[in-house]
Amino acid sequence: MRSSCVLLTALVALAAYYVYIPLPNSISDPWKLMLLDATFRGAQQVSQLIHYLGLSHHLLALNFIIVSFGKKSAWSSPQVKVTDTDFDGVEVRVFEGPPKPQEPLKRSVLFIHGGGWALASAKVSYYDELCTVMAEELNAVIVSIEYRLVPKVHFPEQIHDVERATKYFLQPEVLQKYSVDPGRIGISGDSAGGNLAAALGQQLSQDSNLRNKIKLQALIYPVLQALDFNTPSYQQNANTPILPRAVMVKYWLYYLKGSYDFVQALIVNNHTSLDVGLAAGLRARLNWTSLLPASITKNYKPILHATGNAKIIQEIPQLLDVRSAPLIADQEVLQHLPKTYILTCEYDVLRDDGMMYAKRLENAGVEVTLDHFEDGFHGCVIFTSWPTNFSVGIRTRNSYIKWLDQNL
Repeated sequence: MRSSCVLLTALVALAAYYVYIPLPNSISDPWKLMLLDATFRGAQQVSQLIHYLGLSHHLLALNFIIVSFGKKSAWSSPQVKVTDTDFDGVEVRVFEGPPKPQEPLKRSVLFIHGGGWALASAKVSYYDELCTVMAEELNAVIVSIEYRLVPKVHFPEQIHDVERATKYFLQPEVLQKYSVDPGRIGISGDSAGGNLAAALGQQLSQDSNLRNKIKLQALIYPVLQALDFNTPSYQQNANTPILPRAVMVKYWLYYLKGSYDFVQALIVNNHTSLDVGLAAGLRARLNWTSLLPASITKNYKPILHATGNAKIIQEIPQLLDVRSAPLIADQEVLQHLPKTYILTCEYDVLRDDGMMYAKRLENAGVEVTLDHFEDGFHGCVIFTSWPTNFSVGIRTRNSYIKWLDQNL
């Protein structure tokens, strides 16, 4: 009996050691976040073991775990009709909300889920629930795009998928089929989906052949650049769940099919040092000392080395491609973008990507709403249901949908 108690105490202590990480008191539901982070870390470690044993690629294994525990069928309710179909060969899940009285045509949002370009799905419960709520509360048609993921495809195939699905949907006969008003269509996405939505928005704004234009874009903690991994938010939140800096860097390399050997070099900005000529002309476009307010920059200092590793950009030129890093787009491109909403969270490495993009868009004359949550963390918008229900998740989701309702 005594040995059992000792063993139990030891196991509890080990579990507590694994789960506990120091978090700011002001972050939403810190203990619940620790448990969520521990669960995700555990899934990552299991997937790495599967990879090590040669059973499957670790990203395929990790996504299998995520989707297995959260996949949801296309189940319709009396308020929202849900169907799985494909648009020009790209899988989509369509959520058709109830029509408003005396409004025969509905609004619509093309939504792109996050997951580091490698994880999640339009069919997991988190995104299914978000899109269902959007369809019902907005009386809208929500098209959630099931683009292909790493490691099966890499940049720029994900962009091609969302662009193909979007252009198919924008055809007059397709809009008519879903009773959508062609003048009230928006694009949106969270995290890596926000990256794809931003890239898509820039491409569509330059497409002179596109008959139906996008009315707005709504970006939820988007990842927008891979040139500087030492912005104030990257420095402040380097080890903050559920997206530490090292993890974000690795997902960039997965997406761009770069060598894992470059992780540490990217973390210290060796890929954009002063001797890397290709990056020189782009630095001003994400100069956070001028784009961010003093309340954000605080006492943080830019990390810019005199010499670095020019080989990185030579081997991964996609790091400087505006389609992967929409934040570095020309001013002439930005000025043609539609009204924009950007949601950022204080405890997120990507906070400053969103804030800098908001400032650059504002400087280009675009109407921008920056919606910042002081107690938010990366991914919180989809965490609204038990057991992963966070107060900031509900507040961010409500704020996002309210903006769409008022502007779409």
